[in-house]
Amino acid sequence: MKRIFAICLVLTGGLYSCQDNTNKKGDKPKEEPVEKLVVHFNEDSAYNFIQKQVDFGPRIPGTVAHGLTANYLLDKLKEYCDEAMIQEGEINSVSNKKVPIRNIIGSINPEKQKRILLCAHWDTRPMADEDPDEPTKPADGASDGGSGVGVLLEVARQLSIKKPDVGVDIVLFDAEDMGESEYGVESWCLGSQYWARNPHKPNYTANFGILLDMVGAKDARFMMESHSMIHARSIVEKVWRKARSLGHGDHFLMYEGGMITDDHYFINTIIRIPTIDIIQYDLASGFGEYWHTLDDNMSIIDKNTLEAVGETVLHVVYEE
Repeated sequence: MKRIFAICLVLTGGLYSCQDNTNKKGDKPKEEPVEKLVVHFNEDSAYNFIQKQVDFGPRIPGTVAHGLTANYLLDKLKEYCDEAMIQEGEINSVSNKKVPIRNIIGSINPEKQKRILLCAHWDTRPMADEDPDEPTKPADGASDGGSGVGVLLEVARQLSIKKPDVGVDIVLFDAEDMGESEYGVESWCLGSQYWARNPHKPNYTANFGILLDMVGAKDARFMMESHSMIHARSIVEKVWRKARSLGHGDHFLMYEGGMITDDHYFINTIIRIPTIDIIQYDLASGFGEYWHTLDDNMSIIDKNTLEAVGETVLHVVYEE
């Protein structure tokens, strides 16, 4: 389903000429015309961006599929953004393995001082360790990895058509999903840890950030994640209010629950940009039955969920 919402920008401080605009009956002056900004998110386009990633195969760092996907994502950001680059680096994991990092970054309105950070991870987990039948086989990562990237590519496409009044930086993090519980929280989110310590521009900062993770599954529900509430409560409330005003209350739940280690944690604690996480999680069903299993494929991707997240993010950006 496609819906178009209009944001009304009321022109305050009406301009009056020397002419008397009231009629003989004492009616009020005519109101100035209202400028309308049409915000549109194309969920079919977002779906196709996810399909394209899945077609390359599991995006495990160091594989051919990973390299091909990196080239594709860079090309898309070059097409839609004013600037685009790959940040290459290397990080030692807590298990003492050297992991190459390829963070893919695009900037819109790079000259603007007021900036919004939008991010997602684009890699996939090396093994579907929660799968009951084949836990060593890698999954497609359609939602866990692919969906956030697909939504942000469509957001970038829309922002290239109608530029926002603020600067926007889209960062696609690598090596988010290589963690192992026995090694603790720092074994996860290696790409965002690297970027937070080595931002793509010296002294980079943003007014706030929004992270998207697992935002594509049918009936996905997003609670108000606890790290987000600690570091960026006002942004959580702003985003959730906007989502619900757009009719997406079935997805954006108005309760706090769960403290999740995700890329936003390291953005908040290392580079200290107040960043929230829109991630599928609720106290009843957790991350969803597909999480870290072979069921994380295109069959679970739902365009209504993509629409709910994408419309919300676009509205938040345009209203800044």
